[in-house]
Amino acid sequence: MATQSPFSFLDSAFNGLAARLTPPPWAVHEVQHRVVLLLNHVLQQEPEAMARLQRQKGLVVLVQWRLFALNLVATSAGLLDVAMPGVAPDLTLTVTQASPLDVLQKTLRGDKPEVRIEGDVQLAAEVNWLVDHVRWDVEEDLSKIVGDVMAHRLGQIGQGMTSALRGFVANLPKGVKPDAEWAERKTAP
Repeated sequence: MATQSPFSFLDSAFNGLAARLTPPPWAVHEVQHRVVLLLNHVLQQEPEAMARLQRQKGLVVLVQWRLFALNLVATSAGLLDVAMPGVAPDLTLTVTQASPLDVLQKTLRGDKPEVRIEGDVQLAAEVNWLVDHVRWDVEEDLSKIVGDVMAHRLGQIGQGMTSALRGFVANLPKGVKPDAEWAERKTAP
């Protein structure tokens, strides 16, 4: 007899919290624009990514997971912007894994979360290329603030922490299987 993961309480806590805390529209708007600013900052470091997005100008991608949704439109500059409300997406990407822990585990392992793709095939191929090839050079950005040596050291620390976290996540049990003695105690009066 298999039981739930010992981390299932995180899923129920997240579900309860998300149901009770609906952010006001202005906060959603601000967070979406901050996400777009970060994405554009990363895209500007990769000219090929911008060239690919220029070819997709005006097309809208809806990215959604659970209660969260973000409508992005490709601009003629090869960047992204928040799409106007009510615009029908050309491509819809829906993360199908409901558990935040599962999404985190996959991401930390370097895997992509499970996604349902609906819409423009060419646009989906370009988005996939962006996900596979564009990376944020955090160390470069840090060097502008704290200098090259400190940025390199912070980068090493971050890589070490990420490796340790990946190792921890890789060893998490998929499900807890109780032994026979535990099962007997649960069924005994």
